[in-house]
Amino acid sequence: MLVLTRADVEALLTMQETVEAVEDGFRRFAAGEVVMPQRLATAVEPHDGIYLTMPCVVGGDPGAVAVKVVAVYGENPARFGLPAIQGLLLLYDPPTGRPLALMDAEHVTAMRTGAVSGVATKHLAREDAAVVTLFGAGPQARGQLEAVCAVRPIRRCLLVTRTGAHDAEFAREMGAKLGIEIAPERDVRAAVEAADVICTATNSEQPLFAGTWLRPGVHINSVGSFTAKMCELDPETVRRSRVFVDSHTAAQTEAGEIVQAIAAGAIAYSHVAGDLGSLLQGDVPGRTRADEITLFKSVGLGLQDAVTAARVYAQAVAKGAGQSVAL
Repeated sequence: MLVLTRADVEALLTMQETVEAVEDGFRRFAAGEVVMPQRLATAVEPHDGIYLTMPCVVGGDPGAVAVKVVAVYGENPARFGLPAIQGLLLLYDPPTGRPLALMDAEHVTAMRTGAVSGVATKHLAREDAAVVTLFGAGPQARGQLEAVCAVRPIRRCLLVTRTGAHDAEFAREMGAKLGIEIAPERDVRAAVEAADVICTATNSEQPLFAGTWLRPGVHINSVGSFTAKMCELDPETVRRSRVFVDSHTAAQTEAGEIVQAIAAGAIAYSHVAGDLGSLLQGDVPGRTRADEITLFKSVGLGLQDAVTAARVYAQAVAKGAGQSVAL
């Protein structure tokens, strides 16, 4: 079995490859080739944490069998200087069940979460989208920005964070990596009104902006919330948008934005136009007008981890990366 550290994963995985893997995975999901039980969430209440266990079997060739166990402790960065998301991912050989690899899940999670927004942006955002407004400056935010830049001609990013503590570091690092201007913005309304694409990657339980601020034609990716009580977007944003989700089953129980908009009477679940797989298969049309507001709400699926881990493993074998251990 191969053991792959975070450094190994970072060296082996590109965003373009991750976008391709995730897009293929969602097409297989729509075709009925994926077995994916709803994830098990276990609260660690004394420490304000949660453990998520996410198994998935992807059929076809090449297939993938994976289980991710990830801990989400939102206060870790501020309290302990540790990542908010930490975990491990096990990849198995589909025909035999033999363990193939154990890898760090933090970078895989950031990349696959970014990649699914990249896929949604590719199929829903206007082709001339050039300005991104990004909420958050953590690992998830980095993946969001990198993925959107991979599929649209982005030239500028407006960065909105709660404290501004890491704005300069983020702008310097990601601006150099992506070759775009990144400008911290404290005026939230101005940032929202200027956006062609909005990405929210926070652990907020309160809406980050007012839906009345959205300009026609904007596309939104909301990926931070993954429980019914978390909510980055207000009901008005959801009501005004043509909405797509990663999974109908997960969205109805885990997507706080959808659950709370329904509870507020702003929408019924039938307001959701479709899931990402049906969009990719052409079963449901995406953007129907240039001035339409589109929204992709993702809570994160084991499918994304499985196809991304399989890509990492294939690259590791090809390049002789990682450490082989006998169990």
